[in-house]
Amino acid sequence: MRTRGEQFLPFGLLLPSVGFLALLIVIPMFQALLLAFVAEKGGFTLEHFQQMFGDVNFSDAWRNTVLLLILIVPLQLVLALAMALLINSRFRGHGFFLYIYAIPLAISDLAAGILWLAVFTERGYLNSTLQNAGVIQQPIIYLSFENFGGILSAIVIAESWRATAIVLLILIAGLQLIPRDFFEAADLFGADRIRRTIHVVLPLLRPSLQSALIIRTIFAFQTFAVVFALAGRNMPVLAGEAYVWYAGNRNEHLAAAYAVLLLGLTVFATVVYLRVLGLREAEVQR
Repeated sequence: MRTRGEQFLPFGLLLPSVGFLALLIVIPMFQALLLAFVAEKGGFTLEHFQQMFGDVNFSDAWRNTVLLLILIVPLQLVLALAMALLINSRFRGHGFFLYIYAIPLAISDLAAGILWLAVFTERGYLNSTLQNAGVIQQPIIYLSFENFGGILSAIVIAESWRATAIVLLILIAGLQLIPRDFFEAADLFGADRIRRTIHVVLPLLRPSLQSALIIRTIFAFQTFAVVFALAGRNMPVLAGEAYVWYAGNRNEHLAAAYAVLLLGLTVFATVVYLRVLGLREAEVQR
C-alpha cells in the first residue's frame, strides 16, 4: 500500500514546473490583460486598443507580420520535412548533418540577426563575395528603406536559417515513432520512395506536422529580434511595436494592447489549424 508521501510525490515533482509557468507566463499574461483593458484611472476601457488601431505604424506592422507569417512558415515546413526525410533515410553521416542543422537552436534571435546583418550589410560578406567574383562592381544596399524586397528577403532567409531546426526536430521525432512495419509493407507492395512518402509517411506524420505548424506559427507572430537587427524601424512588426511602446515610449498600456492582440491572433490561428486539420482527419477516417 502506498504511503501518503508516495501519493503526493508526483504532485511535488510538478511544483517547480508549475511555479515556473506561473511566474513567467501566467502572471505576466494576466498583468498584460489588466494593463490593456483597465484605464489609468481605473475601470474597464477599450481606449488603449483604439490608440493602437490609430497608431501610425499599426497598419504596416500588421501587414509585415502577416506577410512574414505567410512566407516563413510554409518555407520552413517544406525545408524541415525535406531535411527530416533525408536524415531519416539514415545515410552514412546522417547524425553529423543532424547536429549541423540543429546548431542555430543554440543561437539567440538577436545574435542570429546580427550574424546575418554581417552578411547583408553594404560592406558585408555577400557583397564582398560577389565583388571578388566579378558579379557586381558596386556593393548592393540590401537593407535600405527604399529596398523593401531586400529587407524582406534578408529577414526570411535569416529566420529560415534560425528556426527551421525547431520544426526539423519535431518532424524527426515523429518519424521515429512510425513503426517499421509500415515501410516493410510498402516495400512488399512495390511502392517506390515517392509513393511511400506520400501514402505512408505523410499521413502517419500528420500529428507531428500539426504540432510543428502550430508552434512555428506562434513563434512567427512573435518575430522581432531578427527584424530589429536587420531592419530596425524600417520594417515594423506587431511584436516590435509592443517593445517600442513599452521600452521606448514608456506606454505600458499601449504595449499591453499590442501583446493582447498577438495573444488573440495566436489563439485564433491555433483554433483554425486544429479545426481544419481535425475535419480533414475525420474525412480521411470516413
